[in-house]
Amino acid sequence: MGICKFICAVITRALFILVSLVGVFRVTSVKNDRNYWFLTFLFLPLVTEMIITLKRRKGKDYKWFSPPIFLFLISIIPSIWILELHHQENKSSGSECRKLDSWESLQEMLTSNETSRNGTSNVNALLASVCSNDWILALHQIILILLIVGKWLLPLGGGVTRDELSQLLLIFVGTAADILEFTNETLSDVKENSTDLVYIILGVWTWSMLQFPLHLAVVNSKRDSQGDLSTDEDFLLRRNSTDIWNIMEALFIQDGPFLVVRLTVMILFKTIHQMLVFFAIKNSLVVILNLYRLFVICHDYRALRRRPGDSVDAP
Repeated sequence: MGICKFICAVITRALFILVSLVGVFRVTSVKNDRNYWFLTFLFLPLVTEMIITLKRRKGKDYKWFSPPIFLFLISIIPSIWILELHHQENKSSGSECRKLDSWESLQEMLTSNETSRNGTSNVNALLASVCSNDWILALHQIILILLIVGKWLLPLGGGVTRDELSQLLLIFVGTAADILEFTNETLSDVKENSTDLVYIILGVWTWSMLQFPLHLAVVNSKRDSQGDLSTDEDFLLRRNSTDIWNIMEALFIQDGPFLVVRLTVMILFKTIHQMLVFFAIKNSLVVILNLYRLFVICHDYRALRRRPGDSVDAP
């Protein structure tokens, strides 16, 4: 096993565990209940996967699916749910806190930490003084960044090229930006006593995060431009597998569910503002364009079935 692959595999999983541990630490502090440390048992599958992967696969990831990323999501998502629900339940509380919305506030926090010098207890007090919303937003941002960097650091799986990896990372960047915008903007629109809507938003967020362990958007069988169209019934799926997966991903995992949630917020909860309307329109356009793309693929396939030797332009 190459020493570089070994180091990358271990460091990536160590970062996953560290961020999950920070999430559990925050949950325990907010809830003031040490029983929440039992959430660390969710780290055991990730540690077991690391041992098995290093021993049997020499640190290499799989081609279609990434177990460490999936297990990292399992270990961190429960903490995010608990923190978001706790924040929603205590949103109306008027406790003072430190915001992380400016460089001046960060300098003030660091200065107060240096002047008091009370060791670990002071650090804990400083972390506890940060506003709950800023804590949660920081965790969301760190998780998404770590998913991208972690996938980059993980050794390539069998059959995955560096070109495919670079395309996948670019897709991850766009996906992460959309997901962060969805959770940050939509949850901020939730009014008090709207716990059901928080559950819906977190459920859609969790569902959208499942894109990251999957590699089907880029890593796929190469298009087979040749073949007997009259006998190959799976030609449409094999020839356009990547495009079809991208369309299904947009319709059922990301933009489609995001659009439904935003329409629900506007129609049922009567919350309308400029950015919410803009992103709802953006999701609508993505859904419509993907449906059009699916129509073009099916049209070209039917035309090729009728005239196998001819090339057909999209309508």
